[in-house]
Amino acid sequence: MEKSATSKKLDELFERVEALTKIQRILICAGVFILLIVLFGSFSFLPNWKKIGKLNMDYKKLSADLDKSKKNARKLAKLRKEFESKRRDFNRVMKSLPESEEISSLLTGISESGQESGLEFLLFRPGKEVNKNFYAEIPVAIRVAGGYHNFVQFADRVARLSRVVNIRNIDMSRNKAGQLTTSCQAVTYKFIEAAPPKAAKKKKKKK
Repeated sequence: MEKSATSKKLDELFERVEALTKIQRILICAGVFILLIVLFGSFSFLPNWKKIGKLNMDYKKLSADLDKSKKNARKLAKLRKEFESKRRDFNRVMKSLPESEEISSLLTGISESGQESGLEFLLFRPGKEVNKNFYAEIPVAIRVAGGYHNFVQFADRVARLSRVVNIRNIDMSRNKAGQLTTSCQAVTYKFIEAAPPKAAKKKKKKK
């Protein structure tokens, strides 16, 4: 039975290999081995190595972004605490500012504090309001006659009023009769409510 063409070619290949010297066989094996390494590196190792490098870069970037986000989160928590503290302070101050309808009673309270302290009012004149954004200052020119301790008691009573009142520009002097008179300015504050938005202009009626 005759051999097939493939078998004949294999026989010829083996014969050629057997005819080679040992060194030639070693070189051929080494070349095949190197070729396999090159093919493995080109089609498997290098692409994976590039992917690993890209993943490392992405990991470093994500780590940096995460650290930045953590820092921002800590800052945000701190800012929220500061905001809450400022908001509480603002609300506390707002409660100390009288509404418009309370001004008359507050001025009466200042006057009564002076009388209860044994002072004689020579002048009690509210001045013009001075707008300060969301509040207004209401200065009251005061001149009283009475002892030093009486005035100190008056200032203490005013400081303990439920609403904010400041005593400033204090000037004490004695007249020819030796009576002590004190001029000062009591400044109280009024909360200014935000003006309501202007109503939209009515559309012109169609002719």
